[in-house]
Parts: sequence; C-alpha cells; structure tokens
Amino acid sequence: MKRRVGWEVDGMRVHELYFENLGGKTRLARTGVLGKLIETSFGSYEAWEQDFKATGAMRGIGWVVLYYDVPSCQLCNNWINEHDGGHLAGCEPILVMDVFEHAYMIDYGLKRADYIAAFFKNINWSAAEKRIK
Repeated sequence: MKRRVGWEVDGMRVHELYFENLGGKTRLARTGVLGKLIETSFGSYEAWEQDFKATGAMRGIGWVVLYYDVPSCQLCNNWINEHDGGHLAGCEPILVMDVFEHAYMIDYGLKRADYIAAFFKNINWSAAEKRIK
C-alpha cells in the first residue's frame, strides 16, 4: 500500500489545486506579485503563456504545473506524468492544468488545443496569486 500513497495523495491534491484555479472572470494583474514574477522569470507574460501551452500540448497524459521555485525565487513550467512523477523538490505549485483526457474529451474530443484555450479563459488568477508565499 505504501507504494501507491504518493500517487493517490498527489492525485487528490493536484485535482484540488486544478479546480481551485478555475472559474476566474478576470485577467492576470500584470502589476501584481504573480504578474511581475512571470515577467521576471520568463521575460514576458506572452513568453510564459506560450511555454505553458506548449507544455500542455505535449504528447501524453499528465499535468502542467507553474511552480514557484522557493530556493531561486523563480517560476518554471513543468510536466507531471501521472500524478506523482516529476514534481520538483522545493517548489510550490501556483497554477495547475489537467491534461488527462478525462479533463477535455467530453467537451473537446481530441482537440486538446481548444481545451487549453478554454482553460486560459477560465483561470482564477486570484487563487494562483494566493499560492505565492
């Protein structure tokens, strides 16, 4: 049973983070803490968004997570395979996108790019901003 604890707990937690960061109606405040950190870490919001979307468009199932790397005070996008493979030690998840087929197949079929575009229209930026410590 111990071998599956990480998969089960991480699966529950990334789903909680994912649903919490959905339902937003406003754009990211570029002058807020998260907006400034994105610009510092990626050069621009547009560069970050392009990288996040490209990570989500990769072949396979999993998650895309915008992490805050506590030791370096930088943000990075990362792919998480399944629920438990690929989390970065010392990093806090800021924004989570589910790219398992169950997240989009009913509404978008095989059109993952359309799901990613819809995800971006529904980000709850205030939830993501609160995750920065």
